[in-house]
Formats: sequence, C-alpha cells, structure tokens
Amino acid sequence: MKYFSPDFLEFFKELAANNNKDWFDQNRKRYEREIREPFKAFVSDLIETVRANYEPELLIAPKDAIFRINRDIRFSKDKTPYKTNVSCLLSKKGRKNHSYPAFYLELGPENVGVYGGMYGGSTQDVLAMRTHIANNMKEFEKLTTEKAFLEYYSDGILGETQKRVPKELKEQAEEYPILFNKQYYYHAALAPEIIPTESLLPTLMEYYKASVKVKSFLKRPFD
Repeated sequence: MKYFSPDFLEFFKELAANNNKDWFDQNRKRYEREIREPFKAFVSDLIETVRANYEPELLIAPKDAIFRINRDIRFSKDKTPYKTNVSCLLSKKGRKNHSYPAFYLELGPENVGVYGGMYGGSTQDVLAMRTHIANNMKEFEKLTTEKAFLEYYSDGILGETQKRVPKELKEQAEEYPILFNKQYYYHAALAPEIIPTESLLPTLMEYYKASVKVKSFLKRPFD
C-alpha cells in the first residue's frame, strides 16, 4: 500500500526554507492532508503488523507513538518552530519512555532513519542494562554480530560512552568496552525516495525483523 504522495517530500523541503508559523498556517490544510493523516494511517498499520507478527503486547494507538511536529525550543539555540520530518516510537510503554528498548522511525526529505534499542534512561536503567549485558556477554556478542543483523545495521551497537563504570563492572569493562556505553542502540538510513512508494512498509518490516533478536535481548532487564 502507498501511504504518501510525492508532496510529502516537497512539503518538508519547502518547510525547511520557510520554517515559521505564518507559512505553516498558510499550508496547514496541506500538512493535514499530505502529512498528518497519511502518517497516522501508516503508523496504525505499522503497529498492527508488529503486533500481529512479533509483539502481541504492543497495545498502543498511533497517538501513543507519534511525536508532535512542533519542536521544543525552550532550551535550544535553534528557534525554528517545526521539525522537518515526522517520527514515531513503537514501544508498549509509549513514546515518552526513552529507556525501554523500542523501534523508532523518522521520515523526511533527507532520509528514512531507522533506529532500535535503548536510547536514554536513568542511572539505574543504564546499570541494569550494563549488568544484563555483562552477565550474558557471549549471547550479546553472538546476537550483535550475526550476519542477519549486520546486513541491516552495519555499524552494530552504537551509543555515547562514559569514562567510568561502577566498580563491580570495571574489570569486565576493560575487556569489553561496550560496557562503558550509556546507550545501546542501532541505526540505519534509507533513501527518502522510498517514502511515496508501496515498498515503504514491507521494507521497514525487513529492518524490524532483522532486529527482533537483539531488541528482545535488550528488553529482558526491563521485562
């Protein structure tokens, strides 16, 4: 099924050059017709497909997954009011929980960003993940180096690091530097030309399938 017209990409290109409230208000109906409603339908089908095939516990509605197009500019030097893409996060805990491993998408004229894993979290959440990986290092290494995973996420596990880890993990972290991470996520980028085609959803489900084992592993300390 095709969800988006070519105007999806054109809208965001124009928005990037006219990122202000006046322009957006003049194009609001176009935004609702070409962006908001098609994206809601796409996310609804994406949730249903994931629920039916992989995560029966994913009992969320599109509103629980979709992020607003308005940027939070309160603490940002960049005061442009609107994002130049649409995004959603699929997790049984909803988009507001950034520690529970999830599947995250951004669709825009630069690329289709595909992300998964743990992107944020409290000190306790990070410790729980590090401890889980440390206690299951062989399984973690096997899953994250499998050909089926790296074919889609060639950079493997990514994330910001810290200089120190709790003393009980220090010796093991010297041998396995991945334990210095405070994020554990993976990422891929697709050409934006796929957005207004019938291939979008099935292609993204290929990326989802490739990450199922890794994401299931990362979810275990929180389940």
